[in-house]
Amino acid sequence: MPAPSRKRIMFDLNGTIQFTVTLAGWLHPTIIPRSRHYTLKAITMTAALLIIAIVTACYTMFAKRLASTPLTAPILFIAVGAFMSVSGLFKADQTEHILHLTAEIALILLLFLDASQIDLKVLRRDHGWPIRMLLAGLPLSVLIGSIVAWLLLPGWPIAAVVLMAALLAPTDAALGQAVVSNTIVPDRVRRTLTVESGLNNGLALPLVLLFASLLSAELSQDGTYWLVFATTQLILGPLAGIALGWLGGRVQLWSKARGYTSEVYEGVGAISLALATYLLANQIGGNGFIAAFVGGLTFGNVVKGQCKFIYEFTESEGQLLSWGAFFLLGLVLVPTAVTHLGAAELAVILTSLFIVRPLAVWISLAGTDTSLMTRLFLGWFGPRGLATALFALLVAQQNGPEVAEPILMLAINAVWISALLHGITAAPATRWYAGRLSKTADCAETRPIVSSAKPLRAYQPQDIN
Repeated sequence: MPAPSRKRIMFDLNGTIQFTVTLAGWLHPTIIPRSRHYTLKAITMTAALLIIAIVTACYTMFAKRLASTPLTAPILFIAVGAFMSVSGLFKADQTEHILHLTAEIALILLLFLDASQIDLKVLRRDHGWPIRMLLAGLPLSVLIGSIVAWLLLPGWPIAAVVLMAALLAPTDAALGQAVVSNTIVPDRVRRTLTVESGLNNGLALPLVLLFASLLSAELSQDGTYWLVFATTQLILGPLAGIALGWLGGRVQLWSKARGYTSEVYEGVGAISLALATYLLANQIGGNGFIAAFVGGLTFGNVVKGQCKFIYEFTESEGQLLSWGAFFLLGLVLVPTAVTHLGAAELAVILTSLFIVRPLAVWISLAGTDTSLMTRLFLGWFGPRGLATALFALLVAQQNGPEVAEPILMLAINAVWISALLHGITAAPATRWYAGRLSKTADCAETRPIVSSAKPLRAYQPQDIN
């Protein structure tokens, strides 16, 4: 979200990380002049990049085997980043600017390309479970989460409490890969989790931005300005996304039908269009991230499966981008966040994971043909991931350190705790759930599906020897 003025605010997180709020709308590190030690820092950066490259290569060589273990990619890269920071192997202040650049690019591309995979026509026709979880479960998560946070964090402003609940509502499919890709889980259940995770980040973002503006208004005593600012962001952003998404899709179909382009260039075009929607929205006063999500949704439903790149990116380059973001979170923010993890903050996070989302999903699926264990399964596998962390980085710049720091630290702690708990439980919970379903003669979960609004990724667990 672009900052409303050129005001620069510098603050320090526990004396370890110093950020500056700039017009670009992100937290940026203080610029440190070059010194005679520059060569030593360059060598350190090279060695760090070598370690990251080796870890990434090794993980990909054993990824199929690791898919059935608690060691998921997010856990690994968060742990490697945190270890390098805490051990002193690499100083976090050398990579703060990389974190913010990676976070911004990752959020733009993942919002655009995740949304572009959703077929709205199919979603409306035959996706009762994910629609209920999105339209009822997501608001309920924010409502129930707000009540819980208000009880556990009595010193927080009401707007900050609601904002925190909204930040903890989005889920991340990357952290639930062992579930949504495992074919022992029925297709209808995997489809529900896949479609939900593809849309809930974009649907949660307007709530996050609205509550962030309300918090700023509460603290600044200038409610009219922030109300106008939020309204402008939430209206002009989607308009920019619709305009460029529709135009980009129509031009691509026209060009492809006449042989003016080919699949080789589709990826470059899709990425450029995602960045263009973001930049256009910022230029006219809208929110670029909402524009990226709406633009992707519009573009994908115009081209209707005729752009293979939007489906392939999240399987290849998108994975690397997500892993890099998790690594940088572990390197720059996780060590500091752990020092801010008190009993109240831990209670909020665990309650959000074990009670808030499961209860919201349970209520949203009331009256459907889902079984008791399916509601529990869907309620548990909603891990908090990049969206929670990146949204927290996005909104922290609007407020002073006394409010921004606790919000950011709680969000980062929620991400690594969720990555750990969901990674540990993914394989055993999946086996338990599939085993229970196999004993049921005929149930709604195992009925074949005709189509999916978002493609299902799959691996065969029997192939993991």
